[in-house]
Amino acid sequence: LGLPAVGTDDSFFDLGGHSLLATRLISRIRAILGAEIPIRDLFEAPTVAGLAVLLETGSSDMVRRKLTPATRPERIPLSSAQSRLWFLHRLEGPSATYNIPMALRLSGRLDREALQAALADVVERHESLRTVFPETDGTPHQHILTGTQAQPVLETRQTREEELADTILTVSRHAFDLSAELPVRAWLFQLTPQEHVLVLVVHHIAGDGWSLSPLFRDLTNAYAARADGRTPDWAPLPVQYADYTLWQNELLGDHSDGDSLISRQLEYWRTTLANLPEQVTFPTDRPRPVMASQRGEVFDFAWDAELHQGLVDLARATGTTVFMVLQAGLAALMNRLGAGD
Repeated sequence: LGLPAVGTDDSFFDLGGHSLLATRLISRIRAILGAEIPIRDLFEAPTVAGLAVLLETGSSDMVRRKLTPATRPERIPLSSAQSRLWFLHRLEGPSATYNIPMALRLSGRLDREALQAALADVVERHESLRTVFPETDGTPHQHILTGTQAQPVLETRQTREEELADTILTVSRHAFDLSAELPVRAWLFQLTPQEHVLVLVVHHIAGDGWSLSPLFRDLTNAYAARADGRTPDWAPLPVQYADYTLWQNELLGDHSDGDSLISRQLEYWRTTLANLPEQVTFPTDRPRPVMASQRGEVFDFAWDAELHQGLVDLARATGTTVFMVLQAGLAALMNRLGAGD
């Protein structure tokens, strides 16, 4: 939680914990203590003292195998997340729907050669940034590029401040060819000799929100080293995403095995989501298009401290998170608008 101290009877959620941090906590317990705690147990026992009791009385028979470097097969399969995004890519065709664009304003003297070298360093360090997804007999697999194949291009352009927003929007819509193209692109826009904007676009198949911090940390360290005439002095990563993929596939098992974890998970969700409507139908100000346009709009709103505190108090009183409270509120609203259960 990033706190200086935590008492044994302090609630994880009262201190600011939420569902994503809860997942990290469960993973940390598994890695350090070799114990498997269902996330539901954390909601029922959200203190150190409560979890200690569960750890003493729980079973460790189902503890997952530790994630370690794996022997790579000739064709590395896709992870579940990669499979979803690859399927959507094939269904929709190359598009910007799953792009993650990031823009950084850089003030002061810029060493472009050092920045280009730093980008190459980061792509070399993280295999997921140099992985493409070709097909063999209709089945996709991970192909990790090396050497000159994996050199990212830093495209440099002159632009003006008043053109910057539209220019960033244009490059952010780059359509990646996942079968052959690096899933990361970079543009450097020069406004003045001392003012630049770096735009990085990463396809979601190679990163997510949690990826941004290590990405920029490594890029910053690599640039500092290259600007100083050095190569980055960083320790090798203990595992790569391909190792995780092989670990995940082993953990989940085969769909054809009724006792596998993936089969049990799928059956759970088929039962839980049974009879849900295929579309949410309630009065809107525009008809649903035949084809998704991916266009949207942003509406700004604010709530005051009193309302926020009320939501926090309701979450604490019900043993849930603020996210769960808001999700329940959204479901209730949509129900009242005629969307059904």
